[in-house]
Amino acid sequence: MAKLLLAMALFYLNYYVLVPRILLKGRMWNYILLSVAVLLTIGLFTSIAFPPSPPDDLPRLAGRMRQRGENGPGAFRFFLMTTVIFAVPYIFGTMLKVYTEWQKNEDLRKLVEKEKIQSELQFLKTQLSPHFLFNSLNTIYSLSVKQSPDTSEAVINLSELMRYMLYEADRKLVPLGKELEYIKSYVALQRLRLSDGEDVFLKISGEERGKFVPPLLFISFIENAFKYGTDYNGKTFVKINLSVDQESIHLQVINTIGTFKAKTKSSGVGLENVKNRLNYLYPHSHVLLINNDGKTYEVNLTLNLKNYELHNH
Repeated sequence: MAKLLLAMALFYLNYYVLVPRILLKGRMWNYILLSVAVLLTIGLFTSIAFPPSPPDDLPRLAGRMRQRGENGPGAFRFFLMTTVIFAVPYIFGTMLKVYTEWQKNEDLRKLVEKEKIQSELQFLKTQLSPHFLFNSLNTIYSLSVKQSPDTSEAVINLSELMRYMLYEADRKLVPLGKELEYIKSYVALQRLRLSDGEDVFLKISGEERGKFVPPLLFISFIENAFKYGTDYNGKTFVKINLSVDQESIHLQVINTIGTFKAKTKSSGVGLENVKNRLNYLYPHSHVLLINNDGKTYEVNLTLNLKNYELHNH
């Protein structure tokens, strides 16, 4: 009974004091040396305070064991055995405490990483919205300069787009149908700006009901197609195909590369943002291929909805 109490005391001493205050503070060798000293001391104390007692009906064997306990190798073997017995709960306490702290730190790391991702996504959304707004205002400004009768229609389209961005874009997921309506309104707004919109094609196929996507996920690719695929005369070739399958969504955007435009500080902001969002939201559930041969710029994006659902669940 005394040995059991001593083993329990040693376990709790190691678990609550030695491991957290020495080992987990980075002083590994100090912990190892101190542990060896503690175990040897406990083993020596126990072998002296509680020597082995042989059966009473074996006097000769008892005499031999007592003699060995005093002067022979039997005392040393008993000391080693006692030390090993106490070392088992001691080492178990070390492993248990280290694992508990590791699990606690792992949970904290995941929480911090999740909060970081959410903050990053929110930052990307707020950065994307003004970027799109500036481009849309430039479109309306171009129409007003030309005194186009389509200016009022462009303002209405922009108001619908802004309503979506204000009331839907803050959600984690939106119905795919609403995102597609947003894309249609955006393309309609761009057609109003162009002097010749006959070479602007938008085709949407498949069943969008029951499917959800993060808001403003596709628009940057489409926005860049109009921005860099239009020359100074307003001639544009933009082809957008968006197909919806049972388990995936595929977006293809093709545009001719217009007259060279000097890069500005904000060039490609939207595209970089959407790449980051894809990496955060669809880390193992998307394929993005971009091809630029100097004349044509093509984007192919495939989202695997099934893998995305499994990942988030």
